[in-house]
Amino acid sequence: MTQVDRGPIREIEIPGGTRAWLVTGYDEARQALNDPRLSKTAPGLRVGPLGDDIREATFRHMLAADPPDHTRLRRLVSAAFTARRIEALRPRIQQISDDLLDGLAGEKRADLIDSYAFPLPIQVICELLGLPDEDRDTFRSWTNVIVGGPAYREQLPSAMRDLVAYTRELLAQRRERPGEDLLSGLIAARDDQDRLSEDELTSMVFLLLIAGHETTVNLIGNGAMLLLADRSRWERLETDRDLLPAAIEEFLRYEGPVAYATSRFTTEPMEIGGRPLPAGASVFVGLAEANRDPGRFADAADVDLTREQNPHLGFGHGIHYCLGAPLARLEAQIAFTGLLDRFPQMRLDGTVDELQWRPGMLLRGLFHLPVTL
Repeated sequence: MTQVDRGPIREIEIPGGTRAWLVTGYDEARQALNDPRLSKTAPGLRVGPLGDDIREATFRHMLAADPPDHTRLRRLVSAAFTARRIEALRPRIQQISDDLLDGLAGEKRADLIDSYAFPLPIQVICELLGLPDEDRDTFRSWTNVIVGGPAYREQLPSAMRDLVAYTRELLAQRRERPGEDLLSGLIAARDDQDRLSEDELTSMVFLLLIAGHETTVNLIGNGAMLLLADRSRWERLETDRDLLPAAIEEFLRYEGPVAYATSRFTTEPMEIGGRPLPAGASVFVGLAEANRDPGRFADAADVDLTREQNPHLGFGHGIHYCLGAPLARLEAQIAFTGLLDRFPQMRLDGTVDELQWRPGMLLRGLFHLPVTL
């Protein structure tokens, strides 16, 4: 994107020459994320080179909806995505982490993304949804395309169609043979006579697969990078594990897994932070910039593992606040504890400047994180 001006509300030019507004100030971002005049839908909106059938099958989820549809969808999904179900995953997440770390034992070098940060959350979300573990590499190839931005534009329709077809087949299987997994729970979820339609089910699986593992991969990878970029941080956590919850929140603030919230559209002329915006304007909220706003965070440009007041926007804000935040925090806590316990001498294999970030506007994550063990 190209910036046209500066300030907490900036006019920008996105690929294709379209004008939009970027919100980067913390207070302004919270306002935008919680203002009902900013809609997640726009008349005539087209999502890339996709047919109507694929759009309906992948964008009928709660993140792409406004009330009352959002309220209904979140209520139905929350009925299956309970805190009890998430907490019950703790022993299994611990086992997956232990098995992955066992696989690294005896190695001198590793890519922490490929060997740990990716396989941990993808296996968790596969088991949570009841998806075959052997399909995880296929999921990764699809999601890399879906979140990869303009570079993958030509591959996007095929990846989306494959994911939708796969999901519909799984739904048919679960209807015949329901289990204790989240997919069966989503099929069975109802509120009186209301339940999720077929397109809503495929859309929710699409959302949970993307949001349920891509963001946690980045949380673990980005956090490990921050600890190893200045190894005094690693050593401090190693000696004081009570700091880990605050450290995870600081990872979410300083180098969060989501750089920009999904787009919103003004439904009427309005102001954000005193800046007038016309009706029908595209608005992007820069979570990464808002989380480093010096007007809200003391020493915002520094990584502070002891930061006590940390109301970051790493999981969003308002009605679209991430439903999976408790699961992401649980996975991160187990992941970092395991790394610190098993590989106290871990170091970056190279320099921070050599690391490459994945393309795309939405997510913020590394291609690889080479380490010595």
